[in-house]
Amino acid sequence: MTLSGKTALVTGAAQGLGFGIAEMLRGLGASVTIGDIQREKAKAAASKLSCHALELDISNSASVDQCFQQMSRLDILVNNAGAGQNVAPICDLSDQEWQRVIGITLTGTFYCCRAAARLMQRQGSGCIVNIASINGQNPAALVAAYNAAKAGVISLTRTLALELAAYGIRVNAVSPGPVYTDFNKTVMAQRCQSLNLTEEQMIERVRSAIPLGRWGQAGDIANAVAFLCSPQAAWITGEILRVSGGLEGVSAAPPKKK
Repeated sequence: MTLSGKTALVTGAAQGLGFGIAEMLRGLGASVTIGDIQREKAKAAASKLSCHALELDISNSASVDQCFQQMSRLDILVNNAGAGQNVAPICDLSDQEWQRVIGITLTGTFYCCRAAARLMQRQGSGCIVNIASINGQNPAALVAAYNAAKAGVISLTRTLALELAAYGIRVNAVSPGPVYTDFNKTVMAQRCQSLNLTEEQMIERVRSAIPLGRWGQAGDIANAVAFLCSPQAAWITGEILRVSGGLEGVSAAPPKKK
């Protein structure tokens, strides 16, 4: 599998899962650009991979357009950037938190997809992979905004796949299961408090629920993304690929408040 000669943009790739995806695409020969709101971290990450970095705030339409206007060609877009939600029941979920998560995770993905689609339509080719979540298919309690945002990303993926097929542009999504990145650690810490569990107990509870018996790693997700970007997936579009060790979702209901 090779991506030699392809240009790729990975959003939110200054660290964590996004960095793992950028590293994988770079290793397969693609010319990679890291787009991230954390400018200095993005530069440091790009230096490690011998690739480019652009400051990108996906929640800002003007920032997105400015970023994409700097690219003369784009073969691959991976929409990885997003925001986790502060754990809270819907009854206690504030307007601000709902809007923050939806604005970054769903609307930001829309902005990037729209900008990429305009560029790829002119080329007559391209590939978009959106990072969704198993939460978008099987919602978990206490993160309603995140669930809704990722469900929206899945719907957006399928819609774009239909609209862009005539231009030779493929659009798919990967739905990761639990991967213990910094992104996930924050949510896990909050869940530990709500369930009165230690971090070690929570990690083991999640691990034991995964049929393949282990947490995911960034490379597991990056491999799936790379496949969907490759010529081997040339007849695949509109698909949502769950990469979760067999875990379909976390359906446990929280106890009644005392």
